[in-house]
Amino acid sequence: MKLFCREYGEDRGGPPLVFIHGLFGSSANWRGIARRFSDAYRVLVPDLRNHGQSPHSDDVSFKSQAADVLALLDASGEEQAVLVGHSMGGKVAMRLALDAPERVTALACVDIAPVSYPGDRFGPIFEAMAAVDPETLASRQQADARLAGFLPARQLRSYLLQNLVKEQDGWRWRLNLGALEQGMQEVSGFDAPADARFLGEALFVYGGNSPYVKPEHAKIIRHWFPYARLRQIAGAGHWVYADEPLAFTNALESFLDLDER
Repeated sequence: MKLFCREYGEDRGGPPLVFIHGLFGSSANWRGIARRFSDAYRVLVPDLRNHGQSPHSDDVSFKSQAADVLALLDASGEEQAVLVGHSMGGKVAMRLALDAPERVTALACVDIAPVSYPGDRFGPIFEAMAAVDPETLASRQQADARLAGFLPARQLRSYLLQNLVKEQDGWRWRLNLGALEQGMQEVSGFDAPADARFLGEALFVYGGNSPYVKPEHAKIIRHWFPYARLRQIAGAGHWVYADEPLAFTNALESFLDLDER
C-alpha cells in the first residue's frame, strides 16, 4: 500500500531516519522531533494505513503494515533505514526489522514491547469517537466537549482530535475506525516467526510513568532483539517524546551517536 509521507532534511549519503507513529496517530505527531533530526539525516515520516492521509484497508496486520513501510523505502530509493517507532508504530518497526533485517541499520522502539496488551483498554476510545458524529459538528470545540464525556484526559483528547479534519462538505474522521476496532486483538498483540532475530543495534526507550514496558518484558525483548538496550525516561508517560522531548531527543541522539555516523 502506498503511504502518504512527510519528508524533512536532505539525502546525506547515509541511511534515513523513518519515524513511525502509534495507534490513532499520524505523521504530524513526529513533526517537531523530525525537524530536530533533519539537520543530520534525511527523515521520512509516513502515515500508516488506516491513519492520516494514507489509504484504508481491512488488513491491520503488522506483517502488512511492515510491508507498506518497506515499499516506502523502495519508492524512496533507500536500501536501508534507521527505524524509530512509537507504540503500535514500534511494533510495525519491530516486525520490519525481523522480516527484513538487512534493510534496517538500527531500531528504536518508544514505550512498547513485543508482547500482547489487553485490547479492551481501547474500548472507551472507540466509544467516545463513535459518539462524535462529524455530520452534526459545528466546531472542534464541540467535538472536544463530546469526547470529554468519555475521556477526561485532555492530552488524550487533543491527540485524538488531530484526526478530525474539516473539508468543504464538513467534518470527518481520517481514521478507519471500523477496521481498527475489528482488528484490535491483532493490533494489541505481536506476531513474528519464532526463529526470527534482529541482530543489529536496538533501543527500547520508555516512560518511567508508563505501564507499557515492564521489567519482565526485558527477557522477551531480547529474545527477538538480543542486543537491545533499555532506557527509561523519568517523568514521561506513554507519549515519551511529547512529555519529555529533550530527554527523549538526548536518548535517541546518544543511541544514534550522531557525531560518528
